[in-house]
Amino acid sequence: MLDHQLTQRIFWTIEALLLAGAIGGAVLLSQGNEWQPLALVCLVGGLAAGAQWFTVTTRSGVFSASMVALVMAMSLLGPAPAVAAGLAAMIVSSGVRRLSVSRWLNNLSTFAFFPFAGALTVRLLAGDVHAASNQAFIKSVTFGLIVFAAFLVTVAVNFAMVALDVRFDEGRSLKRQVTELFLPTLSGQLATGALATILVVAYTNLGLPVLLGSVAVLLIFQQLTVALLRSEDRADQLEARSIQLASLQFGVLATLMDALALRDRRTASHAAAVARYAKALAVEIGSTEEEQEIAHTAGLLHDIGKFTWSDRVLHPEQLTDEDLAVIHRHPQDGATLVGKLDGYGAVADAILYHHERIDGGGYPAGLIGNEIPLASRIVAICSTYDTMTARETYRAPMPPRDAMAELRKAAGGQLDPELVESFIAMLERDGVDLGGEEVSFEAELAFEQRVRKMAQPAVR
Repeated sequence: MLDHQLTQRIFWTIEALLLAGAIGGAVLLSQGNEWQPLALVCLVGGLAAGAQWFTVTTRSGVFSASMVALVMAMSLLGPAPAVAAGLAAMIVSSGVRRLSVSRWLNNLSTFAFFPFAGALTVRLLAGDVHAASNQAFIKSVTFGLIVFAAFLVTVAVNFAMVALDVRFDEGRSLKRQVTELFLPTLSGQLATGALATILVVAYTNLGLPVLLGSVAVLLIFQQLTVALLRSEDRADQLEARSIQLASLQFGVLATLMDALALRDRRTASHAAAVARYAKALAVEIGSTEEEQEIAHTAGLLHDIGKFTWSDRVLHPEQLTDEDLAVIHRHPQDGATLVGKLDGYGAVADAILYHHERIDGGGYPAGLIGNEIPLASRIVAICSTYDTMTARETYRAPMPPRDAMAELRKAAGGQLDPELVESFIAMLERDGVDLGGEEVSFEAELAFEQRVRKMAQPAVR
């Protein structure tokens, strides 16, 4: 195989020959009327040289002003003006970007050769666009199709020359370049070609004023697009920061739950089961989506206040009055932690009152009946049922039927009687094991989805 350096030099030689051939061919085929009208030549040349001030960059692609100018030069003027416009565009662009000599050579050869090829395509298919006998044809739709076909030829030649240069310079395969470079920008290139074709047809039918107006509109559009993209970038940055903050806030709670689960292996599965039961019961009684989410999240985090417990309280052999005071305080501790999250006030309230009783004998506030938030009453039932039927406790699990009977006994005193009946009816219809061994705290948490929702601005 040829040495890489030798191969690169051969390729540079070929590029230099293509550059010389395009310039020489353009000179040989040049006709005096190609440089008329002078106003059009100046407009195309100026648009090509000042492309960086007219090019519109969007997230879906680039609307290249230099390509628009070159298509107009190829279609409305001829090979020589097209090559001149291409060289002008690349001299300015390469100089501003301070490219290496090899990149200069590639740009100049590419932007000399493909305009020359495009102009020849137009001349072969449409004839001399300056001939008086051809003026009716160049105002037709067929001419527009020829212009677009010539544009497609230039796109293919342009990509081929750039891709070969990258292949020899960086070793990147042509297939990879098609996937990574050509296809992602194809929509922008096709839009550029369509715009150029429209401008060409508009000029042939309406004259130079329409081009001048179009350039003004293009400049205004470019400035508006830049402002819009800057605004979108700021919005993206703000969203990223909001997500980061929400992730940090909610991540602290998730970490506390994980740490608690390490000390008490039942905590995570109990929280997940209660959350699933609570969501199902909220759906059963016809709650709104917001109420369902509150019940689900409160079920997931209702025991987070236990993080403050010592191991003696978490795994008691004998409880003192001080220990009981700590136990009775865990709803407040949990509500304090959750209440620090933006938009989680209702969840904090549900956690705060989930040990209240319908008869007023609960804690911490001694609320009665419907004074207790709905989500708190739902969590109380679901937590009680899962505690009785769970397999991972220090005692044998209670059969579901017996647990349902115990719920009915507690109805009206500890638990909301109507919700108890709805819960039992749901279990009897859908199965008594909605929690189940497979329930996952991580799945119920849905961390990323929850964080993104937290990061969204509140709708008022």
